[in-house]
Amino acid sequence: MIRFTDIEARLHDGRHLKVADWAIEEGQYWAIAGTNGSGKTALSALFGGLLIPQDGTLANLPQNLGYVSLEAQREQIEQELKDDDSDLTDCFTLGTPVREFLGDNLGQYEYLLDALCLTHLLDKGFRSLSTGESRKVLWIKQLAEGHEWLVLDEPFEGLDVGSREVVTELLQKLISEGQKILWVANRMDEIPEWISHLAFVHDAQMISQGERDSVLAQPEISALVHFDQDLPELPPRPGGASSLVDDEPLVTLTNGFIQYGDRTLFEGLNWQINPGEHWAVQGPNGCGKTSLLQMITGDNPACYRNQLHLFGMKRGSGESIWDIKKHIGLVSAALQWEYRATTNVLSALISGLYDSIGVYQAVGDDDKQLGLKWLSILGLRDKANQSLQHLSYGEQRLVLIGRALIKQPPLLILDEPCQGLDDISRQMVLAFISRLSSQKNMTMLYVTHHPTEIPAAVSRRLVFTPDSTGHSKVDQIID
Repeated sequence: MIRFTDIEARLHDGRHLKVADWAIEEGQYWAIAGTNGSGKTALSALFGGLLIPQDGTLANLPQNLGYVSLEAQREQIEQELKDDDSDLTDCFTLGTPVREFLGDNLGQYEYLLDALCLTHLLDKGFRSLSTGESRKVLWIKQLAEGHEWLVLDEPFEGLDVGSREVVTELLQKLISEGQKILWVANRMDEIPEWISHLAFVHDAQMISQGERDSVLAQPEISALVHFDQDLPELPPRPGGASSLVDDEPLVTLTNGFIQYGDRTLFEGLNWQINPGEHWAVQGPNGCGKTSLLQMITGDNPACYRNQLHLFGMKRGSGESIWDIKKHIGLVSAALQWEYRATTNVLSALISGLYDSIGVYQAVGDDDKQLGLKWLSILGLRDKANQSLQHLSYGEQRLVLIGRALIKQPPLLILDEPCQGLDDISRQMVLAFISRLSSQKNMTMLYVTHHPTEIPAAVSRRLVFTPDSTGHSKVDQIID
């Protein structure tokens, strides 16, 4: 039996994680659930011996653990960046080759490489992978290392529908073979049926634990996972109306393509985004969705190799990147991983007004007050002066959503915006997005692997369908 008794452990934000009494017995499968910033990941770190308590007793903690989490994925990407000492501008060729990264035990998981559509990527660099592809590679690495326990912190995040089905079948097989698993959940609907027990954490304290159905039936738990509040009024767009011509296309791409070395993700794409026409961008991991969006934002050098017009300007005709970014609000995993500036939460959110990573100029009172209003809307007003890096992954994602929305840009690019969000935060964010999309003063590109999250106002879809080599056919569908 693994047991936690009268535990108190100091967290980096000054709070103390408290667990009165928690026992994990042989044959039980537990999930840790809770709201963003509640201490779920900290509790899993305590379980793995990565967080040392100041008080209390820990008994029989496991010694051989593997972690699958968004935080572990971010740490690996940061390590790849740290190890890169080249001056090359094309970062997509850099990084540890996948074959080398996975190591000598790769052979036993060939079936997974094939099922997860990774076989053709074995000789590619880790940093050339999409968010979903790198997550799948980390999945296989943890399995190959043969850990006694797997700590799965939101293991489905970033995976496409087909990959989630493969992982679900894999987990069933592992359970039947006796693999020990601790699940950490933001999304209650993704907790597997074989999870028998649930520990619920709120504000750094375990407030309930026991059999799964019994915990979920408690009214206080239900109130923490369902959003039933009225949406507050959004602050007005700073600076007034947009300067763009009303009927001019925001984006025009002619015969568009993305190619990395000998790998062509897609080609021959003719696409136009007009004001008020909301698009969903759909397709499996690695098909080219994020690369296409990065071409629009200027974060992919392919923008200069394509016939691309943005906001009335031809890319590569003398415009600056700031001429482009001032019209765009962005949320993405790549932005979150790259946002390593030492800054507090308020400054990170306000940086959306300046299209920068961090704020490097004097900020006026009006901008500060606007930032505080958005933090209040997002439920993070009390964290305004905390370091962004000390927030949980989900709380950081909420800040970046506020950063994208604060200037209410003509073009809002949301690449898996709900990744890492708990149920109540996800419901709130989707309600905001739905309201904004109905107001027609912003045009939205929405990327998601969860079709049920696509706002009703989205009537156009760009759908990527890759073949076995990773080359995608791209269809445009008007519903």
